[in-house]
Amino acid sequence: MYVYQQMGKSMAFDGRAVLGITIFFIVLFLIDFYVFKGVKTIFSTSSFPIKRTAAWAYWSVNIAFLLCAIYAAFSFTFFAKRTPFIFEFVAGAFVLLYLPKIIFGVFLLGEDVFRLLRAMGVGIYKMVATTQAPIELFQSRRKFVSQFATLVAGVPFLSILYGVSKGKYNFKIHKAEVVFKDLPKEFDGFTITQLSDIHSGSFDNPEPVKHAVKLANDQKSDVIFFTGDLVNNNSDEMDPWVDVFKELKAPMGVYSIFGNHDYGDYTRWYSVDQKKANFEKLINIHKQLGFRLMRNENLKLERNGATIDLIGLENWGKGGFSKYGDLNKALAGTKLDSFKILLSHDPSHWEEQVMYHPNEHIHITFAGHTHGMQFGIEVPGIKFSPIQFRYKRWGGLYEENNRYLYVNRGLGFLGFPGRVGIWPEITVVTLRCG
Repeated sequence: MYVYQQMGKSMAFDGRAVLGITIFFIVLFLIDFYVFKGVKTIFSTSSFPIKRTAAWAYWSVNIAFLLCAIYAAFSFTFFAKRTPFIFEFVAGAFVLLYLPKIIFGVFLLGEDVFRLLRAMGVGIYKMVATTQAPIELFQSRRKFVSQFATLVAGVPFLSILYGVSKGKYNFKIHKAEVVFKDLPKEFDGFTITQLSDIHSGSFDNPEPVKHAVKLANDQKSDVIFFTGDLVNNNSDEMDPWVDVFKELKAPMGVYSIFGNHDYGDYTRWYSVDQKKANFEKLINIHKQLGFRLMRNENLKLERNGATIDLIGLENWGKGGFSKYGDLNKALAGTKLDSFKILLSHDPSHWEEQVMYHPNEHIHITFAGHTHGMQFGIEVPGIKFSPIQFRYKRWGGLYEENNRYLYVNRGLGFLGFPGRVGIWPEITVVTLRCG
């Protein structure tokens, strides 16, 4: 039994966890075995050496992955200062190998259902027919079905391969213009660059990250907002990146808030004091970066003598996420008729407390958190990510009740070490008088 200490309490990696992991790997092996039946069909007319080579290649890759995954599962520790490479490798390899297999398997399953129904029909026919003409009961798998399934499954395979190698640093500029009737005329044309979800503990190459910072600065916005999740879990993750991100500059400043990952709630700590020290270090890192960290508070942005209210909320999210945010506290001292911009990491907060707030009209909110699940399709006419089944508003600009929300798709990545179709984002929003 593996035992971890969390603030004086034991956390046991017990028999139930081992059983769950064992069942998971058995399921993966069954998927591998089922897909292999279809792979064999593709090589059914090939020579024996080719068949043997294909079988060895298939099982060598899959067994190697399963061994790596087993090692990762049983060497897991909550105390790592950053996500170990083995976990990032296994996460990427899992998506790369098993998403195409599931797609391939769907085609096999469809054909197997057809073969079963055909066999039932043939069986009934044989019982009632007067002719004795031989009819094959169970039809063999058709080669062209497996070949077509391979072609279809190859699309996500190649896409994921690109997403892991290049897509995670394929930074895109997203621009939006929002018109308000009550925006002070002095702020007409006011530009905002938004970054979110840096997740510095996942970065593995400084050059593209430096390029992202340069892209953000090149937008020459009046102000920069960072809407949370500077790290994955531990403030030490930022140590190699402080000099990179402190280059972010804007004439009216860089303002930041915390995201759910910034509090250290998703890792184990030897003591309360250790967790507190980690949090204090992250607060200090925001200062080193030149970020004005906002924690349930507001301030005024001034331009040509006019002001608007900027409100910074600590994380507040539904569905089990932390609720450190206090909107009433953050709004304290603002006027009801002032123009208000809110920074709030989780878009579910906007839906729960901002969209239909009975008293306060918050004109536009900037959020992040969803990453667009780092997987989806965004082309003209199509905008889809599986994350939309959890978050209705997951990426881009939304309007409801004359209040706006912009959800940034994130600059970094977490878990799966890549991005497919939902590229890392730098947002530029321009405010206009209407």
